[in-house]
Amino acid sequence: MTAVAGAGTDLTALSARLWAAVIDRDEPAAVRMMTAAADAGADEETLLLDVVAGVQHRVGAEWAADRISVAEEHAASAITDRVVAALAHRRPAPPGPHEGGRITVACIDGEWHFLPARLLAEVLVRRGWRVDFLGAHTPTPHLVAHVHRTNPVAVLLSASIPTHLPAAHQAVTAVRSLGVPVMVGGAAFGPDGRYARLVQADLWAPDARAAADRLARGVTPPRADRRHRSHGLSHLADQEYTLVRGNRATLVRQCVSDLDERWPAMRSYTAAQRERTAEDLAHIVDFLAAALYVDDADLFTTFTTWSAGILTARRVPAHGLRLGLGILAERLHDFPRALAFLRTAADALPAPPADREGR
Repeated sequence: MTAVAGAGTDLTALSARLWAAVIDRDEPAAVRMMTAAADAGADEETLLLDVVAGVQHRVGAEWAADRISVAEEHAASAITDRVVAALAHRRPAPPGPHEGGRITVACIDGEWHFLPARLLAEVLVRRGWRVDFLGAHTPTPHLVAHVHRTNPVAVLLSASIPTHLPAAHQAVTAVRSLGVPVMVGGAAFGPDGRYARLVQADLWAPDARAAADRLARGVTPPRADRRHRSHGLSHLADQEYTLVRGNRATLVRQCVSDLDERWPAMRSYTAAQRERTAEDLAHIVDFLAAALYVDDADLFTTFTTWSAGILTARRVPAHGLRLGLGILAERLHDFPRALAFLRTAADALPAPPADREGR
């Protein structure tokens, strides 16, 4: 983190104070300290990307470690959103070299984590762009209709969760068919943008600053003869993605039933606990489908190891996750790619205590 944001602002101290206000659910204090820093001359882009975004990242990390509840995480996220709004309305954006250029920023259909896209929109406004921020969960038909009406220089799409990659591919293809270039960003596309290339986005940026810098260098509309280029997803011909995704509800129901028979702990679960277990299995199926879509076992393995950490932090035996992967593998015995992904993920999980002790 940058130590100083101009006018003597100590970002480390400011971040600590903002965190304290956010976790105490003191919205007025959070807004006051951030607007005061801006009034004192601190660079607003730095405040947004290094302080607000940093605190929001910590909120997610604290939830993952089970040190704050879901309700506390939601309350904290709402306050950081109010801080962004307060900075946005503090004063008109200064004119810039791209004044009058229009950019559309939106989240992929199904993506509710809108803060990264919101921060990007605010950065672009401060750099002189005219920005249409469409918010979270933008259905592709609505996005296309908006692009038709506004003819932006580029469309920037955000997604945090890899399960939205098929929807991202659909959105990218639809927008590019209009002759408008698409830049994508967010954790869903991988740390090196590997999935951005797979869904054929024109550009990828690892963060908001990089996205703004890239736009400043200019973007080129996709050539007419390349708007419908082949997407490099020939592996989808085996229908594994389609069948797993299409049979999601049945797979979850069958796996819950199998867990009932094989895992004695399930028999004492409350209705709420059983519902959470079904939700967890649904997430497993969703991430497996996403991995099948992009043909990358690492995507699924990353999710399962993260899930094991979440369960461990909540003192829930991770053995149930391993058992769930095994049961799902039995149900998908005729799906070679899915079986390979499930086995790789299971092998990456920490061994049960008995196995580590050699018993």
